[in-house]
Amino acid sequence: MPIPVPNLDDRRFQDLVDDAKRMVQQRCPEWTDHNVSDPGVTLIETFAYMTDALLYRLNRVPDKLYLAFLDLIGIRPHPATAAGADVTFWLSSPQEEDVTVRRGTQVSTVRTEHDEATVFETVRELVIPTRSLSLVATQGVEGEVITRATELREASGFNAFSENPAQGDALLVALDDAAPQCAIELRLDCEVRGVGVNPEHPPLRWEAWTADGWRRCETERDGTGGLNRAGYIVIHVPQEHVASTMGGVRGGWLRTVVTEPEPGYPPYTISPMVRAAQAQTVGATVRAVHAEDVFDEVVGLSEGVPGQTFRLERAPVVDDGRPLEIEVAGGSGWQTWLEVGQFTDHGPEDRVFRVDRTEATIEFGPAVREPDGTLTGYGAVPPKGSPIRVPVYRTGGGANGNVSARAISVLRTSIPLMERVENRHPASGGTAAETLDELRVRGPLDLRTRDRAVTAADYELLARQAAPSLARVRCVGEGDLTARLLVVPDVPVEADGRLPFESLLPEVSVLETVSRFLDDRRIVGSRLIIEPPFYQGITVVARITARSRVEPEKLRADALAALYRHFNPLTGGPDGQGWPFGRPVHVGEVYAVLQGLAGTEMVEDVKLFAADPTTGVRGEPTDRIVLDPNALAFSFQHQVRVSGAGPLPGGVG
Repeated sequence: MPIPVPNLDDRRFQDLVDDAKRMVQQRCPEWTDHNVSDPGVTLIETFAYMTDALLYRLNRVPDKLYLAFLDLIGIRPHPATAAGADVTFWLSSPQEEDVTVRRGTQVSTVRTEHDEATVFETVRELVIPTRSLSLVATQGVEGEVITRATELREASGFNAFSENPAQGDALLVALDDAAPQCAIELRLDCEVRGVGVNPEHPPLRWEAWTADGWRRCETERDGTGGLNRAGYIVIHVPQEHVASTMGGVRGGWLRTVVTEPEPGYPPYTISPMVRAAQAQTVGATVRAVHAEDVFDEVVGLSEGVPGQTFRLERAPVVDDGRPLEIEVAGGSGWQTWLEVGQFTDHGPEDRVFRVDRTEATIEFGPAVREPDGTLTGYGAVPPKGSPIRVPVYRTGGGANGNVSARAISVLRTSIPLMERVENRHPASGGTAAETLDELRVRGPLDLRTRDRAVTAADYELLARQAAPSLARVRCVGEGDLTARLLVVPDVPVEADGRLPFESLLPEVSVLETVSRFLDDRRIVGSRLIIEPPFYQGITVVARITARSRVEPEKLRADALAALYRHFNPLTGGPDGQGWPFGRPVHVGEVYAVLQGLAGTEMVEDVKLFAADPTTGVRGEPTDRIVLDPNALAFSFQHQVRVSGAGPLPGGVG
């Protein structure tokens, strides 16, 4: 625990007045009227008020000294971090030439009467290429690729899968080239033959070929009903999509594979028939951040002395994963200087500097006077009169960038041939700047770790320091020199309590940032594994009775929201701070959550199922689900049925 801060003088206004009156009795006994109407008492109260204000300022001295000590040992408040989102740009119509979305294109949420627009910028240039269909083929389970060019040319049609479709049968589509991060619209003319399958939940999965094999694709607007009718489907191709040769044809390959049906839905009994196919590019996706790039800002002229500090125009400076660079004008042109965390390991010739990202200041190395009177420089000094500029830095950030899915819908930068823009998933990673109260708590912890990862608590603290966008971190020891770090990103929860499962998987860039930060601080020879925890899907099937005058549909929505919020890695658990690691799920807890709703008359029945969020497969009903010690509960497809309580006696409803 932190050292208690002493209260230098705990007297308050009334204490001062009472002390003054006692002194009056001792020094001036003839003064007997001590009522508030007496002018002398009025003067006493006036001076007591002024002294009380001075004591308040005096008692702030320990806080000031404490913060000065934290600054002395190099502990600075964490700056705000910027939220990021994958933003999809949709073309107004398929184009014959590539369309370019330049870096720095601005998109935003809709501005309302109460909320300002939240602006995002793309982090790189996006080229939306033109793509077309090259070939269609089929492949049985572990069979050869059979091209279907003749059938398509003659419009005779062919079976998309084997006559009796089996899991693993595939329909393959080759584009004329790879289409990384593109939205491909695939139009298919299919005959209604897929008997038995539910068009809304077909047992199909679309995949794209990458350097590491087949990878699942996101899809939307499936108008084919599972290849059962003429229509189109939009396939979002991953960034890792590469061209490859299959069946003697080189192209950007996509495929749809027959999978195990979802629980309660039938499989294919007869293969669908495909008569025609077309493909075209209708959009593409690029990363955007809730921040803005500032280019070529001149911060000032060097005075030629150590320890200079320059302030940037925009604060805070957002960490984009790369060290900041500055340029100093010299005799041979602009020289590049690099950002470092500390000056201790650098000499007087090293072109280095430090950045306070919260205050947006640049600090050059100091010179320290040694015992013999000489000065030792820790970092080079820019020549006197040299201009100093920052080629590019990123500013912005904050928790308000964590917007929900499809909230980004405004294209602020005009782009020809572009119809609209949207984020298909919630933006995440935005955090507010660290407050002084939070810094006071973190200061002793940082001092204890001394920037070294030895214990599990050290790993957790340093991981949060490296990536403030992480909501939860848990370190688990495995053997003498192996540590497993389980990280949960901080992502926005939908209004109904739902949390997209894919959003709980941390981004690769965040994992790399934590890994690099801890590699320099962990024990030599130790091994570190950084990954998300195992998420145990929890499915609740419940039947409840509503109170009189309670709308059953509203109670159903409230019940689902309560279940999704309770069994949640971020907002669940008994304290609402996230489901505890390894805590089992008991059916009695479900009864308590549902019975606690204002509109619930009675919880009639509850069934609890363990489910796999990735495959959708759920187990048998049970009263208790035991979690692994390092697993978290995750709500998955709850089902609630609500029945009315019936009319009141006397016919009143």
